[in-house]
Amino acid sequence: MPPAAVLPRDPRHLQIAFLASFLAAGVGWLGFDVPVWQPPLILLTACVTQWAMTRLMRAPPVGHLSPLITSLGLSLLLRTDAFWVGPFAAAVAISSKFVLRVRGKHLFNPTNLGLVVAMLLTPHAWCSPSQWGHSGALLGWFAAFGLAVAHRSFRSDVSLAFLGAWVLLKAARIFYLGAPWASLQHQLSAGGLILFTFFMISDPKTTPDHRVGRVLYAVSVAGLAFFLLHGLWWQNALVWALCLVSPLTPLIDRLLPCGRFQWPGGRELERKDACASVSSQPA
Repeated sequence: MPPAAVLPRDPRHLQIAFLASFLAAGVGWLGFDVPVWQPPLILLTACVTQWAMTRLMRAPPVGHLSPLITSLGLSLLLRTDAFWVGPFAAAVAISSKFVLRVRGKHLFNPTNLGLVVAMLLTPHAWCSPSQWGHSGALLGWFAAFGLAVAHRSFRSDVSLAFLGAWVLLKAARIFYLGAPWASLQHQLSAGGLILFTFFMISDPKTTPDHRVGRVLYAVSVAGLAFFLLHGLWWQNALVWALCLVSPLTPLIDRLLPCGRFQWPGGRELERKDACASVSSQPA
């Protein structure tokens, strides 16, 4: 029996399992500064917000897998010294799926938007991409599992296009500066980069529908993040770049129309050659 046949049909189950294992490893062995009560509080807020917004907007119920993924993502990336910031970010993230929509598709990756709004509105929120260290075995574990999830969601093209562009830009800078190539390896062996590549930018509900559009989108995020990091010296450049490029997705979808992605349980997963369709499903 091929390995894919024994995996869950809905890739969100794999994503939840991997993100939960990352969080357990971070809290248990890597010393993440995450109070034990914070992830459950974020999860509770996300699920309550999903339930309330579904009733308020009279949207069809879509379950709680996506709020769980958003909660795990925020628990992994958001750091705060105030108890209310995590729930606030979760409420913003989930609400945005119902409010910030174009042609039935939400604009922003919920975890990404929750992080950005929390960091913009309060000094009590920050992102800690270096918390994962530079362990080769750990990063290989992240990358292998992340690629499996992205492939299962038909979005490995986004992850690989982004990573390829990011490596090329970083290598060109190393060559231009005449810096030792070992510094390139150090810059690329960051857990935050792997998490962003395979669990954030590859979100199938907020990336363009057409494969060419997705590659353009991924390269744009890499280019803008490179400029923000090395031109303007912004911290968390990947997070800001994804938020700034995301509003271009409706334009890309209009220029390059293709089938809309659906999670299993609604309709079959649609591939790049399918006809365009518009969904009212929020998650």
